[in-house]
Amino acid sequence: MKLPALLVLLAAGLFGADRPNILLIVGDDMGYADVGFHGCKDIPTPHLDALAATGVRFTNGYVTGPYCSPTRAALLTGRQQTRFGHEFNPSGRNGLPLSEGTLPGRLREAGYATGMVGKWHLGSMPEQVPQRRGFTDFYGFLAGAHSYFDAGGILRGTEPVKELDYATDAFGREAVAFVERNKGQPWMLYLAFNAVHTPMDATKERLEKFSAIKDKTRRTYAAMMSAMDENIGKVMQALKASGQYDNTLVMFISDNGGPTMNGVTVNGSVNAPLRGSKRTTLEGGIRVPFVVSWPAKLKPAAFAPMAVQLDLHATALAAAGVPAKAEWKLEGVDLLPFLSGENKTAPHDALYWRFGEQMAIRQGDWKLVRYDTNADTNAGKGKKAPVSSVRLYDLAADIHEDKDLAAEHQDKVKELQARWDEWNKTNVKPLWGSGGGDNDGPEPGVTKKGKKKAAK
Repeated sequence: MKLPALLVLLAAGLFGADRPNILLIVGDDMGYADVGFHGCKDIPTPHLDALAATGVRFTNGYVTGPYCSPTRAALLTGRQQTRFGHEFNPSGRNGLPLSEGTLPGRLREAGYATGMVGKWHLGSMPEQVPQRRGFTDFYGFLAGAHSYFDAGGILRGTEPVKELDYATDAFGREAVAFVERNKGQPWMLYLAFNAVHTPMDATKERLEKFSAIKDKTRRTYAAMMSAMDENIGKVMQALKASGQYDNTLVMFISDNGGPTMNGVTVNGSVNAPLRGSKRTTLEGGIRVPFVVSWPAKLKPAAFAPMAVQLDLHATALAAAGVPAKAEWKLEGVDLLPFLSGENKTAPHDALYWRFGEQMAIRQGDWKLVRYDTNADTNAGKGKKAPVSSVRLYDLAADIHEDKDLAAEHQDKVKELQARWDEWNKTNVKPLWGSGGGDNDGPEPGVTKKGKKKAAK
């Protein structure tokens, strides 16, 4: 018997044969308001709504940063990205530091089949690719953005894919195939859509479905969002048809808020009732749609205490029966005791953010923040906006972060700033610079052919 097969058998005996499958779905640059379970009216998202209705919907779900790659790095490592220098989006030879372990690597050692479909954005050098970071199966692209129509840059393992109809549909099909072929063994699938990130590519049929939306960018965004929702529905149906639905832990987030201000490449998203955008530490950049579902274990609910994507890493390990090792230095919290009602306290007393000169700390309903003032001025690309002075908001009364209470609550400002300063001592300097702008890396699949199709 080959060693990997033996390890799988040993792990099954060690951890139990009824371990759940783990499906981790990430949307890209989604607006907070653009799902039905957050009240969206012009874009139906029935499959995401069903996931939220049958699972736990988080009303204060966050990511650790307002940018694509850093939050993915934190999700897969279980550590704040500022602990290991992955503060900004990488380019060139940069990528997720090899010093960091990953969720798929830890689950693979415990006998899980591990697959990834979609956007990687954590490095493209041979030692950085998904197959070297814990995934046995990979179908997708390595950069930060990609055409939805052109196959250039799409890989199956290390082999280039020669044909592509529409990336979101292809990613849905690959996810379904992974679910079906791994039935009978525990598996983890990281389904990382590039929807609804630019370029704004949509199929003709889906664009026609949203012809009533007059704004062209919003219409294309709606078509792209609908495609992602439709393919999530296909994956959920595959789980049900194969008898794997009840014992699959499904976790869904967006990697950051929607890009809605000048200075980033906007995609037609809406973050209401939040203020701010991708690339800011205002709520619109860091609070995201956030759902956890495990039909065999969790009852439908709305969960109000703060949670962050680091918790999904810890939750997945706990569900799989994998003890966290001290040397992993995980920072997330296993959410299962909180969601089951076993633990009546909140998972976190406070959450922290650092993104260059921007910062934030939230403790309870108080939030102290310094943010990119382009969110206020909309100065536009190429015009660097300063970071604001420190602002204090009461999110319970002011979710849009309009009324600065710093002057009248100076003691609270000092308290929160001191807590953030103490937390920040354990961070390191960024390993590379911000690069400016949206900086989501090269788009190797964007060609004249792809752009022509996208314009249909």
